[in-house]
Amino acid sequence: MPFFSIASLVGVIVFSFIGPYLYGVDPFFLNPQAILLSPSWSHWFGTDRLGRDLLARLMEGGQVSLIIGFASALVSTLIGLLYGVSAALLRGGYDKLFIIIVDLFLTFPTLFLLLTLVSYVNASVWVLILIISITGWMGTARLIRSESFAISSKPFIRILHIADVHPLKIILKYYAPLLAPIVLVSFTFGVGGAILAESGLSFLGLGITPPQMSWGSILSGGKEVIDIAWWVSFFPGLMIFIVTFSLINISNALQSKMNQKELR
Repeated sequence: MPFFSIASLVGVIVFSFIGPYLYGVDPFFLNPQAILLSPSWSHWFGTDRLGRDLLARLMEGGQVSLIIGFASALVSTLIGLLYGVSAALLRGGYDKLFIIIVDLFLTFPTLFLLLTLVSYVNASVWVLILIISITGWMGTARLIRSESFAISSKPFIRILHIADVHPLKIILKYYAPLLAPIVLVSFTFGVGGAILAESGLSFLGLGITPPQMSWGSILSGGKEVIDIAWWVSFFPGLMIFIVTFSLINISNALQSKMNQKELR
């Protein structure tokens, strides 16, 4: 299953970033003679209500969705990593402040916090990356904090501190290898969560706006014609499902390996 999930994820990435060069159809071209055509040899995934080729649009939209997903997960994971490690190392008042800030963020439902932030700005790729990152770092930070506390309590770490070894050297040489599996799992989960968040915002009309497109905005465009043109909503939904399902399986596989190592 992990191999199949990795292959599926790589396939979607190739489809989105290399596919447009091979397919060569303009995703923005309006064809009044090809409105809501069902999948066929001329239009493999059919067309939308403006006669645009859906396969070409899924390739173009996939670039935006994947960039937002991976970039948001990277930023939120880095924020969580830095915040979690610093809380465990500094402790005291800083750690108490950390708990207050995390609890404050967790008090607000993530969806409502996303909707509130997006409603006050003009959504773009980089704005969505920033907003999704701001609302998605807390879980990683708490995991990293708890694991960092466990690492800092190990005898050899205490000896290193007593020996006055530079904290940065301790972090890079000893903390980093032990935290790497957790960071990787958090990152893979974060990518799927960010793609779903962007898709949800775009579906509600608060995400990517024309002429840019994402899987979520394409999916949103098909909701009004779903009764007569199922393919307009089905294929972008399928792409979102493949990516998120693959990432969940990869994360589960990584967690299983981590648990096996801990039992040894």
